[in-house]
This record gives sequence, structure tokens and C-alpha cells, in this order.
Amino acid sequence: VAKYELKRMHYKAICQDRTLPDQIRENFFFKLSKLPRNSSKTRVRNRCIFTGRPRSVYKLFRISRLVFRELASKGSLIGINKACW
Repeated sequence: VAKYELKRMHYKAICQDRTLPDQIRENFFFKLSKLPRNSSKTRVRNRCIFTGRPRSVYKLFRISRLVFRELASKGSLIGINKACW
């Protein structure tokens, strides 16, 4: 994503500029479509660093809820303990 970010932003700005001729905008739209799909920011997915699970990942810890629960139960996470009352 970082490799193509500047190029992608430049192409998008030209494509969206209505003051430019249609031929130029169309040319840059074609260039934008030729960039790799995975260079788009929206395709980046948060994944668990232990299991690679893409869903229910806590951003702060970068781990999934399942791993978080397991580590919290063992006491491996500093400052996190299981609630008891």
C-alpha cells in the first residue's frame, strides 16, 4: 500500500478533476485501474499476529478475541485480568 500510495492519490485526483478534458481523465483512470489491486488501502485487513484470523481483532493488541481470552486467562497480558465478583 505504501509503495503505490502517492501514485494512487495522484491518479485519483486527476480522475476526479472535472476541469480537465475527458480524454486526460480517462487516460489516468486507465492507469489507476492498472495498479495492483492489493495496493488499495481498503483491501488491507487487520489480522491476528498469532493465528492470522481476520475477524474480531482488537486493534490495540493486534490479536483476536480468542487468543486475547486465552492469554488473559493465563495472566500473560500485563494489566489484564479476568473479572470476578
